[in-house]
Amino acid sequence: MNIKIETLPTCRTAYMRQIGPYGSNNMQAMEKLKQWAASKKLLSQTSIILGIAHDNPEIVLPEDCRYDAGIIISDDYQIDGSINEGHLSGGKYAVYTVKHTAEDVQKAWGEIFAKLAHDGYQIDDRPIFERYSEEMVANHYCEICVPVK
Repeated sequence: MNIKIETLPTCRTAYMRQIGPYGSNNMQAMEKLKQWAASKKLLSQTSIILGIAHDNPEIVLPEDCRYDAGIIISDDYQIDGSINEGHLSGGKYAVYTVKHTAEDVQKAWGEIFAKLAHDGYQIDDRPIFERYSEEMVANHYCEICVPVK
């Protein structure tokens, strides 16, 4: 697991929310988002796709867990009624690059918090998210971005 600290800017997003147990429903939300983004000509080599799990399923009932599949959009992009608009808070993040397989992503989620504590970081209250660029996906990688202070 490759780890680096990055200061990310605040970004405007277009997203679709899925409420319920994490897993295959998240993948369906992501596919719907990609179809929407493609229909709006928003997918390109520089597009950044986000997967934001808002709730800890160890604390929140699975049927109440919120997941947003989103894409970073420009400030001047006109949102229509078919998608939600949001903002991803900027600031300092621990960015973990992991192989984009279910096993490796699950393993990373299991190791991240102990590693951060060991390295002296505290997690703040901004959302944790997975970040996907075209290049990373083509090479079978993704990034898990954890807000730290």
